[in-house]
Amino acid sequence: MNPKPDINEYVDALLKSKTMGTYVLYHTVSSGKTAKYADPGKSFPKHIQTVLEQNGVAELYEHQARAIDHVRSGRHLVLATPTASGKTLCYTLPVLDHIATDPDSRALYVFPLKALAQDQLRHFNHLSGRFKKDKPTAEIYDGDTPNPQRKRIREDLPHILMTNPEMIHLSILPYHSKWSKLIKNLKFVVVDEMHIYRGVFGAHIAQVLRRLRRICAYYHASPTFVFCSATVGNPAQLAGQLTGLSVEAIIDSTETQGQRHLLFLNAPEGPVSSTMQLLKAALHREIRTIVFAQSRKLAELITVWVKQQSEAFAERISVYRAGLTPQERRLIESGLASGELLSVVSTSALELGIDIGDLDLCILVGYPGSIVATRQRGGRAGRNGNDAAVILVAGDDALDQYFMRNPKQLVDKDPESSVVNPFNPKVLSMHLTCAASELPLESGEEIMHHKRVRDAVDDLVHAGKLLAGEEGNSFFSPQRFPQRNVDLRGIGSRFRIVECTTERFVGEIDEFRAIKETHPGAVYLHGAKTYMVKELRFEDKTVKIERLDTDYYTRIKSVEKIEITEPINQKQFNNLHIYFGRLRVTEQVIGYEKRRTRGRKLMDTIELDLPPLVFETEGLWFTVSPGILRQADFETIDLPGAVHAIEHAVIGILPLIVLADRNDFGGVSTVYHPQTGGAAIFIYDGIPGGAGLCCLGYEQIGEVLEKTLGIIQDCSCGSGCPSCVQSPKCGSGNRPMDKSGAQ
Repeated sequence: MNPKPDINEYVDALLKSKTMGTYVLYHTVSSGKTAKYADPGKSFPKHIQTVLEQNGVAELYEHQARAIDHVRSGRHLVLATPTASGKTLCYTLPVLDHIATDPDSRALYVFPLKALAQDQLRHFNHLSGRFKKDKPTAEIYDGDTPNPQRKRIREDLPHILMTNPEMIHLSILPYHSKWSKLIKNLKFVVVDEMHIYRGVFGAHIAQVLRRLRRICAYYHASPTFVFCSATVGNPAQLAGQLTGLSVEAIIDSTETQGQRHLLFLNAPEGPVSSTMQLLKAALHREIRTIVFAQSRKLAELITVWVKQQSEAFAERISVYRAGLTPQERRLIESGLASGELLSVVSTSALELGIDIGDLDLCILVGYPGSIVATRQRGGRAGRNGNDAAVILVAGDDALDQYFMRNPKQLVDKDPESSVVNPFNPKVLSMHLTCAASELPLESGEEIMHHKRVRDAVDDLVHAGKLLAGEEGNSFFSPQRFPQRNVDLRGIGSRFRIVECTTERFVGEIDEFRAIKETHPGAVYLHGAKTYMVKELRFEDKTVKIERLDTDYYTRIKSVEKIEITEPINQKQFNNLHIYFGRLRVTEQVIGYEKRRTRGRKLMDTIELDLPPLVFETEGLWFTVSPGILRQADFETIDLPGAVHAIEHAVIGILPLIVLADRNDFGGVSTVYHPQTGGAAIFIYDGIPGGAGLCCLGYEQIGEVLEKTLGIIQDCSCGSGCPSCVQSPKCGSGNRPMDKSGAQ
């Protein structure tokens, strides 16, 4: 038997390399730690204890024991501990314990991805297979479950139903009378991977969980909620925003941890070439590796190129991404777990907790966009106390280069806070209509206690979307099954995407994104294939596309207008007056650019005549003091370029403070705004109604602006680049731009 490859030797060889070693700007080693064990306050029944021992669990970690005691006492809990810290046992053992004493009790496990449910079912069946009698049962109920099996599951309920938010929204809540046995006996609701519920998706999930609690109350059930999350900065607050409940958090992990190397690598030839060299060296040492790429296309290209250059290992490396069949994914997962596969190049699809066994090395092709994601992905290597290494290979993005210059900011900084706006007006209205169709809304019930809910109900009654009872205390939905018209991952109505020649249905896109991503002439990517948009039809909400292999991509050109509708808060920071409030945004797509895929060279600019996109949201804005404006004039600073540069730099740094992507924000800068009377810089949540991101940014604005200044000062470029003040999504092509003026 060959000895296990040594990750420490691999790192040592990298550091000593005459070429690659010079690109390593930072290297640190965190020492391992020994596990701490503890017993829960009350012992488990002997048969459960026996099953645990047969599955190799002789002792529980201290944090697991604390979590189990919390859940058994009926307290709502969020577990925000690292990957592979044993979160599954923290909720499954209390569930099994409860089933042992009350066989009628039921649990609902909610996963955001079907693959996670499949993975959890395999683990549960392995555990429950050891039971000699009274074997607990679990089944999956999702979009892939055949109709005959759905009926059987409803009639012969398993102890644990594994599902996803969409199925709760579409199939359980609207038909709750058919699920009464489940809901009446529901003791536990487990919500896995909580940290991905943010933005529009998070707002929808917050309302789905409130509707679930409302139906539970109708059947006199009060389940204990257990959340599992990556290590976000505010797990208890986020769980509370998602449910309206008071939730306690456990964040300290006590499992065994091996030695872990962290290296930052910044190569002049870019991240792809360096990643390929790192991966080839790992393959030849038979080091089990996961590579995280930022896109499906990049993941595919890295895999193909490395296979071509390391033919001996071509069968032991695979790509993993959205678009693969469930069978293909299972084969890759089992191949990694067994060691048949040495390496996988993945998109974010493997960031979540699917079991892929013990890996030694994680290579990140570019900063993943958040400290949360960095730690979640890096945690894929070094499970079960093994030594591991994580290598961040920098791209030219602003945050990539910021961390290359300030590595301790990534190593020592707490994870970002995640935020959800459960009362986003558009999302709230949709779900109130759904709730009223499930059970009439009553003015005295819990969901109606919030002023924003009462105001939304009044608006819906006025619009005829809800009907008030005779005394005005009850509200009914005139529509049957409005749930079918609510997409949990978008806002507004849906456009169908159809292939021109075959009329084949390709997919859907929400109205808010349609103008930006499927305008006439746009290059549209679907299933790793490129299409050209031929028509965007508003009358029947249809996008017509045709297959096209192309060597270019398209990028919109747009102009925006901002109107302040309601200032809420204000503060001062140095020479800036800072405000937070509600805004009305008018975005007009005026054309698009065609750019070469390689090198991004501009090929052509085409004008468009499309209706404006108008929406209300939340945002923050800065106004510059008159003294600074006079100084700018005296020093011949390009004021439009300076405020434009600040806008880009702030949007680039906000994801370091708030769990978000720069694409979640919009921005407008102007030398004169009629409502402020002078120069102003606006940053806003890029979804109608707001997502709570700018609110959190406003609360931490001092840190945001200090780091923004640092990015501008520390970048070695002359007049601005993608690492500091240029934006890849700028609607005016990053013009005008004055980096020194911004500073």
